[in-house]
Amino acid sequence: MNYLSQVQDREKSLLCNTYNRYPLEIERGYGARLYDSEDNEYVDMLAGIAVCNLGHCPPEINKVIREQADKLIHVSNLFYQTPQLDLAERLLGTCDAEKVFFCNSGAEANESAIKLARRYMRKIRNTDAYEIISLHNSFHGRSLATLTATGQGKGKEDFAPLPEGFKLVPPNDIQAMEHGFTSATAAVLLEAVQGEGGVIPLDEQYMQEVQALCRENGVLLIVDEVQSGMARTGKMWAHQHFDLSPDIFTVAKALANGLPMGAMLANEEVSQGFEPGVHAATFGGGALVSAVADQVLKTIQDRDVCAQVRDKGSYALQLFQALKQKFPNQIREIRGIGLMLGIEFQNSAKEIWKALLDRGYICNLTQERILRLLPPLVIEKQDFDNFAKTMEDILLQNDKL
Repeated sequence: MNYLSQVQDREKSLLCNTYNRYPLEIERGYGARLYDSEDNEYVDMLAGIAVCNLGHCPPEINKVIREQADKLIHVSNLFYQTPQLDLAERLLGTCDAEKVFFCNSGAEANESAIKLARRYMRKIRNTDAYEIISLHNSFHGRSLATLTATGQGKGKEDFAPLPEGFKLVPPNDIQAMEHGFTSATAAVLLEAVQGEGGVIPLDEQYMQEVQALCRENGVLLIVDEVQSGMARTGKMWAHQHFDLSPDIFTVAKALANGLPMGAMLANEEVSQGFEPGVHAATFGGGALVSAVADQVLKTIQDRDVCAQVRDKGSYALQLFQALKQKFPNQIREIRGIGLMLGIEFQNSAKEIWKALLDRGYICNLTQERILRLLPPLVIEKQDFDNFAKTMEDILLQNDKL
């Protein structure tokens, strides 16, 4: 029995069966490279699912972790903490929001947004508007509320009854959105780029029409930036591509480059829906994760990472479009924005995903036929060149079958 088999057997006896693991045990990483327990090198095109945007173990982040861990890790939110305020100030400086609530994950951030929207409507607006409208094909989390808001049926049926007060409408259909509005509508929740749904940017005109519709009807606009935020799309926040100013938006994943952290940001008016005792997070915005997230944001700004992402993303899209032209019978569509990229195949791409893994490329397969590429933002163009060449070789072999 090899070492990986031993690890697999050990896990089977210890952990709940909730993940379909890749057949690797990752031992270490640096930049855009990962290494397994047998010291095989892989180009990471996933970044921990859009988490390690600055790459694995960046020295400036590790330095902050060590220094802050020597001073303070956790005391709870019963105390004032300067690292939390430093982060809040820098974070709010990147957007139109004016207040922030810190938590631990994307699902928590979206739960916070849903709770804030409902309480704001009831306590500040004095109206019984509670319904949240979200989009088909969306993904907002795995808690009961965020699962209900998610526009994918997979995995919902076994958790019934799901919470009330949620409605789904088709994306890029402004009439369907308008027809979904009632006196009970509190907020629209959407992703500027549907990530889990297959890396599908929403139409710019549609996004602006949704915002206008919300303003006209006194409905809040919530944008889920859990995956698309933190420079992933070439701007700090994906909604900035669409000239949106959401009432609330959420972030997590890449906020602390691998440490668990999330945040919900809101404008001053809507933030009044929260007051002491109605919402909290024990670990939210602790000293360690706040210091790290502050350094992450500072690094992104100091290095103009957004400009680099736009350049690399454009370069990668051109490579993949060329592949599509060579293999139109295999590749259906190329799409994405910045370094949030999707390659959709005509049929199941599981064998292609596996062949790439065997050749040293870690990708994600979503919807069975879409390769979702979310590499560290520090990845080099040469890595895309090599990836495209490897993909071409695999597709040539498929053509011969």
